Amino acid sequence: MKKLNIKSLALFAGIVSSALLTSCDRSDDMMQEEKTLTKTITVENVVTPKKFVQSGSFRGQDNPPIMPGESTTFKFHAAKNQRLMFITMYGASADWFFAPDHGGIQLYDEQGRAITGDVSNQIKLWDNGSKLTKTETEDANISEVQEVTASSLLKVSLAYDEATSEFTATITNTSNTDAQHTTGFSPGVFAVSNFNGAELIEKMPFFTPNQKSNPEVTAIAEGGNIDPLLSMVQENTGIITGISPVLVVLYSGDHNPIFMPGQKDNGIGLKEVAQSGNSTKLMESLKKMSNVQDVFVLGTAPVGPGQKVMKTFTAKEGCKIAYVTMFGFSNDWFYANETGIPVTLRGNITSLTGLYDDGTAADQYPGAGNKQAVFMGTSAPESKAIEMVGNMYPVPAVSEVLKITLQ
Repeated sequence: MKKLNIKSLALFAGIVSSALLTSCDRSDDMMQEEKTLTKTITVENVVTPKKFVQSGSFRGQDNPPIMPGESTTFKFHAAKNQRLMFITMYGASADWFFAPDHGGIQLYDEQGRAITGDVSNQIKLWDNGSKLTKTETEDANISEVQEVTASSLLKVSLAYDEATSEFTATITNTSNTDAQHTTGFSPGVFAVSNFNGAELIEKMPFFTPNQKSNPEVTAIAEGGNIDPLLSMVQENTGIITGISPVLVVLYSGDHNPIFMPGQKDNGIGLKEVAQSGNSTKLMESLKKMSNVQDVFVLGTAPVGPGQKVMKTFTAKEGCKIAYVTMFGFSNDWFYANETGIPVTLRGNITSLTGLYDDGTAADQYPGAGNKQAVFMGTSAPESKAIEMVGNMYPVPAVSEVLKITLQ
């Protein structure tokens, strides 16, 4: 019986010894005996491209029309190179409407300073080309009405909050100063085009001068009905983003070496990823940690909608995996997994990913903040603990932006 116990003890010791060998720590001298796995990680940007980052409607104060002498206001966010487009019917006409020229109102000058005050000189009065009179139709292109100066009937002024990159637009019906052209304006629709990192996604929103109109604009120009255009614009409005090249670390232990929610940025390089997508400092910091087996980056350039990055790698069976990538159209947000993922896991691991605020830069509307890196801005610093991004902005769910698989 005694011999049997000794054999059992020896067997138990062998099991414990084998378990101890299951480690990702590169400093372990016995690590060579551990099983090595070949894995592939793939990160896809699956966000649905949207034409507009923000949109909405405006109307009179007490009733839908904006009557002579009345004003209406609306707010929107925009950064350098983005423009404001809006449209409202000139009521005393068969098919005329007010709208900016050149794809929208220019909001910043060449030095990147916000344009404020009276911008009425950027507004034109347009003939939709669909009606000769209230009863007679025609089939002409949209053209500028030459005999009426739009800025004498409609005034647009802008105010700006630099910290939030938010504008307030005020539209005033000044047609009461012109007896010949006194008129009410219909409710209107406005939108700000999304920026893809290089250019506006929709350079000529709503209509193109010298081309045929469309049913949505025609509904406003002929009858002041904004519903068709507003519906179409809202379906094409949403926050989009690119992501930075994805840093991946293989490590052992229970502590994620990249970050800890509820604590402030630890200064090892996460801030640089979250604010600008630069992973160099974080990679070098992680390489120095004894419990890290490997660190690598997927891709060499921002990953836009419809693009993906991937890498095949080897790892010890006991390793865990962590990753981080910048939410590109933000001031300091990043996607990451808080809890370490066993490298043995297979399949879609997107649900283990969260969107976090690094707490090192003041937030602005995603994709419309003038201090965001995508607009070559410099973030306003702050010092807060890392936390998950809340619902202040209509940010799409993680699964609507990323698909991460481990095979």
